[in-house]
Amino acid sequence: MNPPQWFFKALRSIEKAAAYGQGKGYGSGTVRHEVALVATLLESAPRLAVDIGGHSGSYTRALKARFPDLEIHVFEPSSTNIARLRERHGNDTSVTINSSAVSDRTGEAVLFSDKPGSGLASLHCRKLDHYGMAFDVREKVPTIRFGDYWSGPLERRSIDILKMDIEGHELNALGAFDDALAATQVVQFEFGGTNIDSRTYFQDFYYLFTDAGFDLHRITPLGLERIDHYREADEFFFTINYLATNRRFAAGPHR
Repeated sequence: MNPPQWFFKALRSIEKAAAYGQGKGYGSGTVRHEVALVATLLESAPRLAVDIGGHSGSYTRALKARFPDLEIHVFEPSSTNIARLRERHGNDTSVTINSSAVSDRTGEAVLFSDKPGSGLASLHCRKLDHYGMAFDVREKVPTIRFGDYWSGPLERRSIDILKMDIEGHELNALGAFDDALAATQVVQFEFGGTNIDSRTYFQDFYYLFTDAGFDLHRITPLGLERIDHYREADEFFFTINYLATNRRFAAGPHR
């Protein structure tokens, strides 16, 4: 005799609550908490930050609220969100707004979304039929290799904070960082359902960062959980934010 369906529903509720406590599915609408935890990992007051996937500027605003003198370079491809960013941060000379997507090559790509300015917009055409959502809005956008920007406008400077939220395209972008990753103190990146569409896994990020000399932490409601080793159970496709900290900076600033 099979158990009643409510029994499995109860188990799923317990599973969801346990996962949430570990930060799995916690990563939406938590910007202030994220920035506060980033601050605990910095060796000194930050000077330079990069916000890749700036959307309408919430993360940049939270950084400026905590670090008013911080120089920030923002990348956002959506024309709708560029207008929002310029309205919010356009008069701040310490914020540079770049209207392009960060990818593994310089050129052009199609930005797919469910609506103009969507927070789900991605360079990958997501299949969200199971949510009754059509990803049928398309916009041609410029793309840039971050390694080129770092060695050009940023003049190969050390980066204190680098945040990436580009809906499943993070691994592609990181593949074209060149030496910029080694010059970065703290990286925040998002992982979740969009990685199903881009066919990328937490395992990819774990080995990329640990091989590059970074320690990994998962943001949870209670603080940071150190990720000491890879587990297949970490392949959890609800929004999660991770922090990667560069061990090179622990001995002091590298300017």
